[in-house]
Amino acid sequence: MAVVARRNLRAAVPGCWMFKKILIANRGEIACRVIATARRMGIATVAVYSDADEDAPHVDMADEAVRIGPPPAAESYLVIENIVAACKATSAEAVHPGYGFLSEQAAFARALGANNIAFIGPNPKAIEAMGDKIESKKLAQSACVATVPGFAGVIDDITQALRIADAIGYPVMIKASAGGGGRGMRVVSARKEIAENFARARSEAKSAFGEDRVFIEKFIADSRHIEVQVLGDKHGNVIHLGERECSIQRRHQKVIEEAPSPFIDEETRRKIGEWAIALAESVNYDSAGTVEFIVGEDKTFYFLEMNTRLQVEHPVTELVAGIDLVEQMIRLASGENLRAAQVGVHLEGCAIESRVIAEDPARNFLPSTGRLKTYRPPAQSDRNGVTVRIDSGVREGSEISLHYDPLIAKIVAHAPDRTAAIKAQSQALDSFVIEGVANNIAFLAAAMAHTRFRAGEFSTGFIAQEYPRGFTPLAPEGQSAHLFASVAAAADHVMSERKHAISGRMRPARKVRFARARALMLGKKRHDVTLDETNEGLVVRFEKTGHAHICSSDWVPGQPVWNGTIDGERVVVQLRPILNGYTLARGGFVADARAYTPREAELAALMPEKKSCAGSKLLRSPMPALVKSISVAAGQAVKSGETLCIIEAMKMETVLHAERDVTVDKINVKPGDSITVDTVIMAFA
Repeated sequence: MAVVARRNLRAAVPGCWMFKKILIANRGEIACRVIATARRMGIATVAVYSDADEDAPHVDMADEAVRIGPPPAAESYLVIENIVAACKATSAEAVHPGYGFLSEQAAFARALGANNIAFIGPNPKAIEAMGDKIESKKLAQSACVATVPGFAGVIDDITQALRIADAIGYPVMIKASAGGGGRGMRVVSARKEIAENFARARSEAKSAFGEDRVFIEKFIADSRHIEVQVLGDKHGNVIHLGERECSIQRRHQKVIEEAPSPFIDEETRRKIGEWAIALAESVNYDSAGTVEFIVGEDKTFYFLEMNTRLQVEHPVTELVAGIDLVEQMIRLASGENLRAAQVGVHLEGCAIESRVIAEDPARNFLPSTGRLKTYRPPAQSDRNGVTVRIDSGVREGSEISLHYDPLIAKIVAHAPDRTAAIKAQSQALDSFVIEGVANNIAFLAAAMAHTRFRAGEFSTGFIAQEYPRGFTPLAPEGQSAHLFASVAAAADHVMSERKHAISGRMRPARKVRFARARALMLGKKRHDVTLDETNEGLVVRFEKTGHAHICSSDWVPGQPVWNGTIDGERVVVQLRPILNGYTLARGGFVADARAYTPREAELAALMPEKKSCAGSKLLRSPMPALVKSISVAAGQAVKSGETLCIIEAMKMETVLHAERDVTVDKINVKPGDSITVDTVIMAFA
């Protein structure tokens, strides 16, 4: 790829030299995010890519791109030598590590320094002290900062793990010492679960971060996950930019984040900020970082860990603080001073981020892979005090691979208050159209509408409590049913008018009396309506209740989103064509809506339904994955609960157990095989 000419930039602070070219040692949305800021700053960029990412957007965005290996991260994005070689080949002066991969590896920062390449992140000693979860807990304890009860040391084997867990008391959390993002984290509720979860945590940690050290601490249920964004320079100055609420999680991975927290009061905010600064100052922290806390219902807070890198959820802080954190990281790495003192930090409004993830909420949020057949994110906007921002590293046609994190995009909404931010976020989710992979958009929309979320009354157990078996879209009822039926009727009316305008058609001898009558079927429920055109819009009148709604939109057939007003209120609804109608989706509600004449509806009701047959004698894969291991053999008798096999997707391992006593008849896969969702792994006699 040709190098695009870039002008030399000097930092605003005299004597500081701004980088001319940086390499981004990452992929996906964070690579695109860093490239965008570097481009705005006039800095040339270098992307790195594995064979799986050869056609990825971040490769096209950068001025140069270098291949670093095959798809597995352990053979590409985690290989320090390959990144250093790419820097030398392109004369990159600095490296931004993004998050995950090598971002919290002190050895990586040192390797860059040994080759006169700047690391856009904290100094290696800070990474070692705070990036390592075990060492950071010891440091916090020495600084008299409360930590979660547990054993702040490496666990060598299962025997030691059992002894420590017994002493702490169940439930406990087994956690990887390196990295984050929910990888290598397992909650253990009873002694009998230690062995399996200890092995899985170590294996996931090794796969994701290149090392398998784990420790154990008390698991605090129904707590809040609150984190504080800090910034430090190379001259001893440290500030914080307020807190983020990150309690909406599943499998210990954040799904929805916001700033500020609706739970934290001013006194707690002051104390938690002071602790974060004290911890950062204790290690001479000199970049962007995050100090994470577990906060109890009584607002008692414990230091959890420090992430010595940029966080996935950094945009919510950027929007409330008005600061580009990536730009600050680059400037701080070049030697600039912080441009603001703590008294100069002003946080305004509320920002909420939703992570759009390739996963199937109906299958208890298991990962999904495949090609993005349709990818139409909502438009980014900044008007009337409301900002909608989309951070993404994919495009229509991109492949969601089982080798990497399943994040598709992040929607961030910022508004003067939390209610307005939720409204903007909800409308953006309703406008986001994805086809080709299972995704969590409907779930996120439902979460935005949930009474507990809107009231700010939730904890890290929110998803497990409210959606214990995953999430299945809701069927619209009451007011929602009227809204769905009105949109379906309006869309059908537009289609009918278009058909009537086709030239060369025979004109009926007289006007068809039922032309304005419709029988709208929402699932199995029928709504009889009449349609009338007025200057204000299309009036949809429900015969049974007498309610009438005025619909107005410039929607035309082929558009996947109906964007308009109903009774003067803005309404956004996704719609996908089906026979005689559309599948509609909004706010976590999904329904098939079919428009018939009254007589057609009567006949359609007589059509038989096709019923599926269950394959109870088959073990099918719940998701696309790699087969890690097979624990049984053909002909073996297996008891209920015993492990059948282990599969891996998106750096997470899933153990498949026998649901009843069975005898294995046939095994269709072997370790190392790549399988798709519903692949028959084995059959039972």
